[in-house]
Amino acid sequence: MGAGIALFGCGTAVFNRATVRRLSAGTHTVIEPVAVCIPARDEAQRLPELIDDLRGQLGVPRLRVLILDDASSDGTEAAALEAIADDARFAVFRSEAEPAPGWTGKAAACARLAELADATVLIFLDADVRLAPNAIAAATAELRRSRVALLSPWPYQVAESVAEALVQPLLCWSWAASLPIAAANRSLRPSTAVACGQFLVFDAAAYRVIGGHAAVAASPTEDLDIARALRRSGRRTALVAAGRAASTRMYRNATELDAGYTRWLWSAYGATTVGGAAVGAVAALAYWVPPLAAIAGRGSVRTAGFIGYSAAVASRLLARTLERGTATRTDALAALAHPISVAAYLCLWSRSRHAHRTNTLTWKARPLAPTR
Repeated sequence: MGAGIALFGCGTAVFNRATVRRLSAGTHTVIEPVAVCIPARDEAQRLPELIDDLRGQLGVPRLRVLILDDASSDGTEAAALEAIADDARFAVFRSEAEPAPGWTGKAAACARLAELADATVLIFLDADVRLAPNAIAAATAELRRSRVALLSPWPYQVAESVAEALVQPLLCWSWAASLPIAAANRSLRPSTAVACGQFLVFDAAAYRVIGGHAAVAASPTEDLDIARALRRSGRRTALVAAGRAASTRMYRNATELDAGYTRWLWSAYGATTVGGAAVGAVAALAYWVPPLAAIAGRGSVRTAGFIGYSAAVASRLLARTLERGTATRTDALAALAHPISVAAYLCLWSRSRHAHRTNTLTWKARPLAPTR
């Protein structure tokens, strides 16, 4: 059975690799007003590079960039102003206020930026995203071409340390090996929505109709939940691969990775222990049993185990190449270590569940209010 699950995942990854749309690499000119909103808390090191990328954007003559320094303690505002220089398209705001009860810091910052924006397209970017010169125009053009309320361009997840290489590619693999995206993009089912908060492109009118980030104020996964809210309102959302136009390195080492996943992973699988345990059991059956059978089994058991393990490795590589079109030697080695990756992911989920139960969740020196 485990080999069968792995084969299903591989088949789904093959389908997605062949059918998921990618942001066009061609030249676009967007005539409507576009507001890029960047919430930034303690991002003095990363934000200037994103500002440089945004200053070099092509084909968006009515671009405005709004940056909110969310009570940073590392000189984020000064670093942003220095990188902006005299570019009148940019504006930097500073907030000293803590999020109101029932709000996460990011949702509150995004809501404030949306209030300040005057545009028909709202784009939310994390400070660690890096953009090709055509990224904003291409994403806006794809939003209008696909006639959706929310477009989620999936950035290439840069992974340089061992911990990153083991865990970060699982983000893309988790949907690439389980959900036919071409069908999901045509659906209004909230359960089939996929979104990445690092790069979100909204039709501004649709965003405001559902209440914007106020609709997901307390969510630890506001990107996914706002996509679901749009679908519940009868508005479509879509995912596209954007690895040639956008990339990001979310975490720089194992410590950052652990803190980042611990913050939100408790909420996966319906935020219940039973749901997480069920997913863990399926993961063990599909991604631990086959390699063990390939090593220790005999005859048909060993053959089935080898097939299941090979399918898991292939699905991992297919998902990685879906992001940008190519895979590195590190990606191949990490795919071979897929059972270890799954174990690391389940360990992070367990740690996140414990932190949630004990009300010890924090992010960027802020306690996260319990959400049950």
